[in-house]
Amino acid sequence: MPLWGKLVVGLLTLVAGITVWLLNDFLTENFTVDTRNRAELRLVLYSGNIQSEMQRTQVVPILLARDPALRDALQSGNYAMISQLLMAVQAEVGAGAIELMDATGRVVGATDRNRLGVMRQQDVHFVDARRANDTIFAVHERDSGGYGFGFARAMRAGGQLLGVVAVEVDLVKFERAWTGFADVVTMTDSAGKIILSTEPRWRGRSEIEALALFDAPSALARALRATADWAGIGPDTFLSDHGVLRSEIRVPFRGWRMVSYTRYDGVRESVNGVLALVITGFALLLALVFYLLSRRAWSQTAAFERESVQLRQLNQRLQREIAAREKAQKDLDVAEQTLAQSSKLAVLGEMSAAVSHELNQPLAAMKTYLAGARLLLNRRRSEEALVSLQRIDDLIDRMGAITRQLKSFARKGGDAFEPLDLRDCVAEALTMMEPSLRERRILVVRTLPDHPAMVMGDRLRLEQVIINLMRNAVDATSGVNAPQIDLLLTEGDTVTLTVRDNGTGIADIHSVFEPFYTSKKSGEGVGLGLAISSGIVADHGGRITARNMPEGGAAFDVALPVLRGGVRAAAE
Repeated sequence: MPLWGKLVVGLLTLVAGITVWLLNDFLTENFTVDTRNRAELRLVLYSGNIQSEMQRTQVVPILLARDPALRDALQSGNYAMISQLLMAVQAEVGAGAIELMDATGRVVGATDRNRLGVMRQQDVHFVDARRANDTIFAVHERDSGGYGFGFARAMRAGGQLLGVVAVEVDLVKFERAWTGFADVVTMTDSAGKIILSTEPRWRGRSEIEALALFDAPSALARALRATADWAGIGPDTFLSDHGVLRSEIRVPFRGWRMVSYTRYDGVRESVNGVLALVITGFALLLALVFYLLSRRAWSQTAAFERESVQLRQLNQRLQREIAAREKAQKDLDVAEQTLAQSSKLAVLGEMSAAVSHELNQPLAAMKTYLAGARLLLNRRRSEEALVSLQRIDDLIDRMGAITRQLKSFARKGGDAFEPLDLRDCVAEALTMMEPSLRERRILVVRTLPDHPAMVMGDRLRLEQVIINLMRNAVDATSGVNAPQIDLLLTEGDTVTLTVRDNGTGIADIHSVFEPFYTSKKSGEGVGLGLAISSGIVADHGGRITARNMPEGGAAFDVALPVLRGGVRAAAE
């Protein structure tokens, strides 16, 4: 996919995500408001029906209390036609039930003949009506469940109680009508107790107690509720893990209120329907972009096919060249085998040359000491001759140590490290080089500190490095009229030994530490001294550098870590 295609797809995806996010909030809010308005409108309708029923039924006790037939029946005690009269009134006004009670509270006339003879002297509407001079309203709990609602009015003659007429309001029919909707509808009295509800279990409870009957959410339901709260939009509460919107209005009758709980699922379904259309539109746009990109890919594929034909032709030529190269490779393998055998012989020669180079200095010194010992013995100075012989013995030990330590060129050392004063190594190296220096008449200038220059190292190997550097300095000053070698030992962050000469300098200073590099004539050196010295210094954690002096000659600097208080400082 080209870069512009990726940008278009990414931008379109970003715009789609932002659009869906904003549109979801906008639609959710609007659909929620619409759903809440419809629920409140239904509640207003329900409230109007209840209010109308109450107003229509409220006048019935007043009219019946003034009916002469009822008054005459209560005074005469003749109730034969009373029940039939009450049934006619019920059919005309649509009341739930009508009862006529005498002064003792006995039902003497009723639209339901099963109630005749029932004593009502303890009922609320009878007790309240006897005490009041006006129509009273009472709510009583039924034995079969739920609540009954009715108006009652006392009938008096000359201040004497004749009886009480009670008219029941049929509000249960509204409750049954409400169940035809998905909403849960309740009506509470002024005390907050639910007196009508499409949920039978809620009757007689407060709203909080009723909601608690459904409030047993699972862990997933609790997580969804918390998510809805964080989003800032969503249902008002939950019923059986279903979100609902709560709507409430006031019923203009005795402080009653109606509350409905509308399922929030309808809001989400409406929002999701619109979002599905929007997402589909963006998906079609993406499909169009991918179609355009695919057309471009098809054209590129055709170009690739043309190139593949050319590549197959080129591949055939390469195969012919590979066959020729394989034949040449076989010939090269035979040559490499021959060269490998020659390399083995060369390695043996290199090792022999290394041993020969490192043993030259002790052998030259031994030759000098033997000549001196022979001269001393001829002069009968045996004690001084024994000193020379002892030095020869020390040189033999050194030669054995050198042959053991030549392998340090290929591996790290450190087994024989110990604290030592580098000044002692310089002094011992000068002793070894004394015959050669005296023979060449070379001036040696030593500049050593007064205090010990302590390092951690192998004495024999460090002496070997100093001897190699001095031997190279002696060879470099062979054609100089006044040869001179300077030995400078300083101490700072490192202990640095500088071996400087006034010879011819170094022709190729970048290759001076490579094995077998030498500027000497054939037979005078094999070029392993500085390579071995570099490996020894590296084993000690230091470094050796070479430089040509502006006034002529060369200088080698050997920097080793300082040993302070038993702690070895790292060389920079």
